Amino acid sequence: MTNAPMTPPAPIPLTILTGFLGAGKTTLLNRMLKSPALQDTVVIINEFGEIGLDHLLVETVEEGMVLLSAGCLCCSVRGDLIATLEDLLRKRDNGRILPFKRVIIETTGLADPAPILHAVLYHPYLSLRYAVEGVVTVIDTINGAQTLDAHREAVKQAAVAERIVLTKTDLDQDRTSLAGLQERLRQLNPGAAILTADAPVEEIVAGGLFGLDGKIADVAEWLKTEAVEEAERSSHAHQHAHHHHGHDGDHGHGHHHHHDVNRHDERIRAFCLTSDQPIRQGTLDMFLDLLRSSQGAKLLRVKGLVALAEDPEHPVVIHGVQHVIHVPAILPRWPSEDRRSRIVFIVDDLERETVEKLWNAFLGRPAVDEPDAAALSDNPLSLRR
Repeated sequence: MTNAPMTPPAPIPLTILTGFLGAGKTTLLNRMLKSPALQDTVVIINEFGEIGLDHLLVETVEEGMVLLSAGCLCCSVRGDLIATLEDLLRKRDNGRILPFKRVIIETTGLADPAPILHAVLYHPYLSLRYAVEGVVTVIDTINGAQTLDAHREAVKQAAVAERIVLTKTDLDQDRTSLAGLQERLRQLNPGAAILTADAPVEEIVAGGLFGLDGKIADVAEWLKTEAVEEAERSSHAHQHAHHHHGHDGDHGHGHHHHHDVNRHDERIRAFCLTSDQPIRQGTLDMFLDLLRSSQGAKLLRVKGLVALAEDPEHPVVIHGVQHVIHVPAILPRWPSEDRRSRIVFIVDDLERETVEKLWNAFLGRPAVDEPDAAALSDNPLSLRR
């Protein structure tokens, strides 16, 4: 009998903290760094210069690394993020630093988190050792709406987040900015948890796929399928209503503004595709490959829980960003009674129908507008079993 293969160590959850310049990331990060919840966490900061760590109790400083008294290790990326992540693993594996349990990467103001996610997910070794836990996007309550109107990148940052943290709520005296912003963000990203900056650090850091202990947390909470499906239904109903009424609620002056505002938002959609039958691994791979190669740039996030026909008892978690799709975990069991495969897509300028047609073709379902199943056999996408 051969020796059992070594099980790889559980992946280290990685959270990306993003947000526009001036959103209040530094203040939030400083508050988080003092929290015991971040013990055993490494925080990677673009440049220490950008963030005032001076008043935090610094215990030891090694080249490019600072250990804080809260037990949190900070390091700055001067060069390559990949090199820093590899170096951290090396030091951790050689016992030169404490075995940290999670990593938070703070991005500079304008950064689109996608390249960072790519860097980790694409890398053959890093993608085994780290698992992307989620994106946390920080938005300033007072100027948030203006930022979203002015910068498409900001809309994308909000759309890809698992958690959105609203800062400076204390400056919003009559709470009007907050209410409007929350509503807009809910439409833009129905699956995100919207928190304020005074939320417990645990919720800000871990509220996605992995808990604070680094173990798989609530997948349903991460996927937020119900919220996405609900939003789809209401936006559908909303569109129908609009055909009849136009904007009665707008008092003239708001009218034009309203249309202008959402031009970025309207390109972003979230929807969920499901299958009751388990899916063959080859079918899933082909579907995802074709989707990536044809629509990659438009896929902001792809998140799913899938029953593979080969092993339906152990659902696979799928996590993708644009062209890269990655399996961060295979679960020991289904998180709930619901055993449907379900994939949530957050897309930019892509119609649900386009993705759904592909999905149906791969799953061998008759196309919606093509009740004749025989016609499908000529479809180059249909799978010949």
